[in-house]
Amino acid sequence: DALINGINIVLKAVPSKTTMPILECILIDASETEIKLTGNDMELGIETKVEGTILEKGKIALDAKLFSEIIRKFSSPDAIITIESDRMLNTTISSENSVFNNIQGKDGDEFSYLPYIEKDRQITLSQFTLKEIIRQTLFSISPNDSNKMMTGELFSIDGSKLEVVSLDGHRISIRNIVLKENYEAAKVIVPGKTLSEISKILNGDNESEVQIFFSQNHILFEFNDTIVVSRLIEGEYFRISQMLSSDYETKIQVNKKEFLDCIERATILIRENDKKPLILKIEDQSMELKLNSSFGSMNAEIGIQKTGKDIMIAFNPKFLIDALRVIDDEEISLYMMNPKSPCFIRDDEERYIYLILPVNFNAASV
Repeated sequence: DALINGINIVLKAVPSKTTMPILECILIDASETEIKLTGNDMELGIETKVEGTILEKGKIALDAKLFSEIIRKFSSPDAIITIESDRMLNTTISSENSVFNNIQGKDGDEFSYLPYIEKDRQITLSQFTLKEIIRQTLFSISPNDSNKMMTGELFSIDGSKLEVVSLDGHRISIRNIVLKENYEAAKVIVPGKTLSEISKILNGDNESEVQIFFSQNHILFEFNDTIVVSRLIEGEYFRISQMLSSDYETKIQVNKKEFLDCIERATILIRENDKKPLILKIEDQSMELKLNSSFGSMNAEIGIQKTGKDIMIAFNPKFLIDALRVIDDEEISLYMMNPKSPCFIRDDEERYIYLILPVNFNAASV
């Protein structure tokens, strides 16, 4: 089970398609005092230590898919597995009463090692905090590569403040974290793929720490017995401050769960590629939600506290759902200017800010 756990971690950095066959392998490095497994697709590299005994030092690269499947087929999780390679790179994997012979490996020295990163610029977070930051922002990066910047997240450090920003052209997610110490100012753009894979490996423990190191082109995450190295996205990130405004004509406070449940009920009427807007009609102490689609229509009303003007505004319901699901507050505040200006969901301390652009709606459909 220690080996399977290690394989599962490094598999996240093994490419499914590549012109370099060596990258389809997992490196087993037992050339020093510890057993290390490594996967590397040249953008993202992961190395983890596995508990075991080195009987004779050496290293071998084995096809990741085959190696993974062989180890999974041994029935008992506490079975002891022996891996042995000769000078011709033929590998034997044995356990219990089963032996796999003549598994052809590749020379471990040909494997692309993870880039070395100077550990002079860094921050430290708990695993829980990093996992939460990723969960609360990753949904609003762009899924396609047409704008490279939008496929990553901005990590901006200023003293004891860490700001994490993601956007996709329709919405912006911002999380502000207070760090335990003051750090040197830095700004880096981390690929969304890297953050997604790290999130799957983190145990989410509040006591365990993650050390994050930055260099000119790379970022390194170090936690438990694992290190993750990733290339950074190069370039200048969008000037977010110009998109944020504290002005509003309408402010509402609403129970988050009630609002979210209501929107989720409305989306039952929408199919995958349907772009039907959710219309919010906000008056004194109530908000009416309305959605029309080819399958039917839904109307609902929920109680709110309102400051400022009445407003009718429409949104892509998915964008509201994504933001509401990652806010832990019971009551939330929405700030709006007019039906064509962005809506802001934020708390008083601005620990989180979610900006969502409204969509046009036909007055006849109201």
